[in-house]
Amino acid sequence: MGKRFSERILEFIRRPDYTPLKARKLAIEMGIAESEYGDFHDAVDSLRRVGRVVLGSGNAVTLPHPPSTMIGTFRGNPRGFGFVVPESPTEHGDLYIAPEDTADAVTGDKVRCTVMRRGQRDGKQMLAGRIVEIVQRGESKYVGQLRRDGGIWYVRPDGNTLHVPILVSDVGAKGAKEGDQVVVEIVRYPSEGKPAKGVIVERIGARGQAGVDLASIIRQHNLPEEFDADVMAEARGVAKAFDAQAMGGARENLTDRTIITIDPDDAKDYDDAISLERLGNSGGDDRGGARKGRASTERPGGATKGGSSPDGAAWELGVHIADVSTFVREGGAIDTTARERGTSVYFPGYVIPMLPELLSNGLCSLQEGEDRLCKSAFIRYDAAGRVVGTRFANTIIRSTKRLTYTQAQTIIDGNVGDCPQPVLQLLRDMDTLAKVIRRRRLNDGMVTLDLPEVRLVLDDKGRVVDAKPEDDSFTHTIIEMFMVEANEAVARVLERIGVPFIRRIHPEPSPESLEAMGRFMRAAGFAVPKRITPGDLQALLAPLKGKPEAYAINLIVLKSMQTAEYSPKQVGHFALASKGYAHFTSPIRRYADLMIHRLVQQHLDGRLKKFIEGMEGVPSYEELLEVGNRLSYLSRRAEDAEEELKTVKVLELLSDHVGEEFDGVINGVTNFGLFVQHPIYLIDGLLRMEDLGDDWWEANVAMGTVVGERSRRRFTLGSIVRVAIAEVDVSARQMRLVLRSGSASRRDKTLKEIPLSGRRGGRGGFGKSKSNSVMGFGKNRKSKDRVKSPRGGKGNRGKSRRRKR
Repeated sequence: MGKRFSERILEFIRRPDYTPLKARKLAIEMGIAESEYGDFHDAVDSLRRVGRVVLGSGNAVTLPHPPSTMIGTFRGNPRGFGFVVPESPTEHGDLYIAPEDTADAVTGDKVRCTVMRRGQRDGKQMLAGRIVEIVQRGESKYVGQLRRDGGIWYVRPDGNTLHVPILVSDVGAKGAKEGDQVVVEIVRYPSEGKPAKGVIVERIGARGQAGVDLASIIRQHNLPEEFDADVMAEARGVAKAFDAQAMGGARENLTDRTIITIDPDDAKDYDDAISLERLGNSGGDDRGGARKGRASTERPGGATKGGSSPDGAAWELGVHIADVSTFVREGGAIDTTARERGTSVYFPGYVIPMLPELLSNGLCSLQEGEDRLCKSAFIRYDAAGRVVGTRFANTIIRSTKRLTYTQAQTIIDGNVGDCPQPVLQLLRDMDTLAKVIRRRRLNDGMVTLDLPEVRLVLDDKGRVVDAKPEDDSFTHTIIEMFMVEANEAVARVLERIGVPFIRRIHPEPSPESLEAMGRFMRAAGFAVPKRITPGDLQALLAPLKGKPEAYAINLIVLKSMQTAEYSPKQVGHFALASKGYAHFTSPIRRYADLMIHRLVQQHLDGRLKKFIEGMEGVPSYEELLEVGNRLSYLSRRAEDAEEELKTVKVLELLSDHVGEEFDGVINGVTNFGLFVQHPIYLIDGLLRMEDLGDDWWEANVAMGTVVGERSRRRFTLGSIVRVAIAEVDVSARQMRLVLRSGSASRRDKTLKEIPLSGRRGGRGGFGKSKSNSVMGFGKNRKSKDRVKSPRGGKGNRGKSRRRKR
């Protein structure tokens, strides 16, 4: 039981202002009740035994001193330096490695390094490392373009993993020609004075040829492609045996209810559907569908009997999720492959599914007019949108209508057309309830970030011909709010039982990152208090909506956030202002959701009434830690691949537009230049310091400004500048810009001159953080946990908006 306090203890003692305290006084400072002190003390003792805390002078609890050596994964930077991500948990974060201390390591290598102190910053001890051993090489195969310099053939690796060319001598072995995309396997890694050498193992095709960019990204990110024969054989067997009516006999029959799906125009895997009933304040109306079998009922404060409606219920929301666990046998070929894939990957016009399409687009997809098996969450709300009761059940549904987001919004806005009356009423009720829930969540602490996305328009050869702003109809928010509520509901049930489960966690931002963000905001003229709350952020961001500097400021807030991940740790979801959160609503495309469905089934079967650690069918906390790390990696890999292909396609288009001018917004300031965002494709280009003009330019990265010492010309984060495309390097994923002659900021106002009215207000929450890459796309307007999207829910569900909370 002490595990539930572990992360809270570590978070508390990491604070810069923490003074070491004995366990009893620490519990008092943390507000731990006397009745819980025994579990709290067990948690402290457990952390001490595994070395995550130590007892210092007078048995005061404090963090351990950093180790003298560390093993971790190296992440290199094109400028020569890098970081080591520790292999084992550490309270001191990633370790900086200076260019002279990298020992020829490349990104992905497992290394051993010594730890050194390098002074203090903001009162905190700063550490650095020196790599002393490459324990294991990470990548051995790289994707890149085959080039020739005189008589020397080499491959220039794509992306930012390996920053040096790889010499090759067997050019003719695979029929590769100059300019082709190839896969090369390294036989000698680069070392001081010696270049990398490799062998071409695959010719992908000529750069620019249809499908070559997609195939290159798939190889580069080691993504799976075709399913093995045994997987397809099992899928065909499942499909042949499917009989909805026979399998639905013990389920709650909802086929006569009005239930709809709302998805993107091009979606095929419909994994969620919605029903909604008005109950009135008495909570007495329980329409639609006979209840059969076992149903789980709970209230936020405890269980209620027999599924009766709690007093004060005004609504009953039904969130019906495809019952994938019925079709995917744990340990079978489909399950093993799904676990290895972890998630579906959504590229523009192409999907790598987690499950065979016989299931993902067939038996499990909640298609209009077809009987489908579901796991349903029924959540009851009072008039203020507060949850007053929840139950879960195995159900059989028949979707009444399949709608797209734009169709649903058009109907809600009054253009009804031939929409059936029950569907029309359902949509209007959904719109009403979602707005009530959203208001409640904003008051509870949810922050919405204004980070726009674009949808790429491709021709029949897969080339970008245009980009359009992503649809931001409120129907996206309707579905997002309902999915978030269902995800929270299942977490509440599993927490009440006490069973360990895979959560979607989003830790609070570190005090250091909030302090740094606050310093920047105050220097830019914003009235930000010293101790920033979610409400302060919400109030700060609201008046910026629609302004040129909005993206840059939202990005700064985004970067101050930590990354959402999968873990059994009892940490909430800060972005959503949720105390407990799990992924339940997308089992067709996320393995974490499938794991939750299996636990819900055990609960519905009554097998979790007396949970005992180690019981069959329930993964242990330690197993879930390992699974969570793996699923987090697979989710990031999918997102990175999706974003990189978009970047490649846009850069290929812009390579034909060198010399073209545009007005862009400065959304990044570094010591080597400014990042300026293209207004149509939302991709960043680098405006180097040497291209700003004849002056000595002084960059203040913390304050987001660059000022000319002689001319006093000033470039500020959020300012608009006129630039031209000077060079596009698709391999390096970079675009270089030059300042239009005579151009400085096109906007006289600086951030300090933005009206400060309305900056105080209700509380708010954030989304998921993303690294500041040279090339990147805007994020969704919704408060997703990626937070790259909060890059991350169910908000954006199309091919380019597929990462859900």
